Amino acid sequence: MVKKYKGLQVIGASLLAISLTACGSGSGTSTSTATPDAKAAATPAATTSTTEKKENITITFQNIYPDPTDPKNGMLKKIVNDYQTKNPNIKIELDSLNTDQQKLKLKTQAASKEVPDITIVNPAAQMKPFVDAKLFAPLNDMVEQNGLKATFQDGILDWYTFDKNIYALPDGNNIGLVYYNKDLFKQAGVEVPKTFEEMVAAVKTLKGKGIQPMAIGEKDSWTGSFLFMNVLLRTNGGPGFLQAVVDGKKTFADPAFTDAVSSFEDLIQAGAFQEGATSFDYNAGENLFKTGKAAMYYMGSWATGGIETSSVNGKVGVFKFPTVKGKGNPDEFMLAPGSAFAISANSKHLKETKDFLNFFMINFPKEAFAVKGAVGIAQKVDGDFKAAGYSDMAMEVLGLFKQVKGGDLAFDNTMNPGTAQGHLTSIQNLFVQKKDPAEVGKEHQTAYDTNKK
Repeated sequence: MVKKYKGLQVIGASLLAISLTACGSGSGTSTSTATPDAKAAATPAATTSTTEKKENITITFQNIYPDPTDPKNGMLKKIVNDYQTKNPNIKIELDSLNTDQQKLKLKTQAASKEVPDITIVNPAAQMKPFVDAKLFAPLNDMVEQNGLKATFQDGILDWYTFDKNIYALPDGNNIGLVYYNKDLFKQAGVEVPKTFEEMVAAVKTLKGKGIQPMAIGEKDSWTGSFLFMNVLLRTNGGPGFLQAVVDGKKTFADPAFTDAVSSFEDLIQAGAFQEGATSFDYNAGENLFKTGKAAMYYMGSWATGGIETSSVNGKVGVFKFPTVKGKGNPDEFMLAPGSAFAISANSKHLKETKDFLNFFMINFPKEAFAVKGAVGIAQKVDGDFKAAGYSDMAMEVLGLFKQVKGGDLAFDNTMNPGTAQGHLTSIQNLFVQKKDPAEVGKEHQTAYDTNKK
């Protein structure tokens, strides 16, 4: 079993520990939390030169940074190029895919036991089938090299640990929030909503003014799920609904779930999302917001860097997901231990692949910080965000991290893959047609009963 924190409060504490706290005081004082070992490891021992001719090696690196407008795309290529320059006999072959594309491809690759040298997995329940099938190599030895383990926030690696073995290294530790375009809000005469009902009313007003209220990339079905789960977090009056289902204390017929479906449909039926939302992938949906064509965008805080380097930079604010029907605490967030890098147990070049991933993760915080993509990463950051020119919006996001009082994980990080797929399909269908909330509950219960062990 994957290790758990002592309650979801600890994930909040982990988020609070992001060492980005230098920004919160507004003093402009730099706070360094990276370990001396980590700093000294900018050029790992693996790159030591030798006169001996080395074998030419290709390492396949599957990743989810395909969007050239995302600062992490450029960061990825820089670290790869730096490594290849230091190790001319090694070529890093990038396989950059959208999230859902990558999940489907990895599923096919796993079935034939042809997992790439490095691939992407999500934590907890999503990882477990791959670990059980012994497809990933333990990374315990590698994280001890060059002080790498000490660069991660306390507790974050637990979500990727099974039977005391670490199987993946995360890129992020994020929270869900709503980004909004201040200019479009002003143009429509709407205020930041303090309740979900006010959000629905704002959607109608924006729509009436000819402004697209919200953007989403629901072709990648996890996006709608992530938003829906925040509604459920509120209607349930707090975290733990899915755990209550697993414990046999609740079912998907519970009013907390059907109320969440009803409220979510209210948002859709009010015209919140662009026409044909299920044909927009994650990048296309996000780009509607980043190009000023939508007033709101609900997403994990990892989106901050891409928004900050887009044409709407300087026009964007953020707000917490509000209460729903008077229920819930806005200081409880959807929590998102990030996607993570895992190494194939069957890699033909296991040693070299571990050396490269060590180099990549050692350099990740520094390079992410440099391209203004370090908000919500899983590692500690050595730097003063405000002095580095991060936007007011980014500073707002960092401030929200300090207010986290717990929350929930995404559905597909909590339930087994079969149940999760039933959920993703069921929620995605709501973007196409309105359904009876009780029927949606039955779809979920059937998927759960069919797939539980």
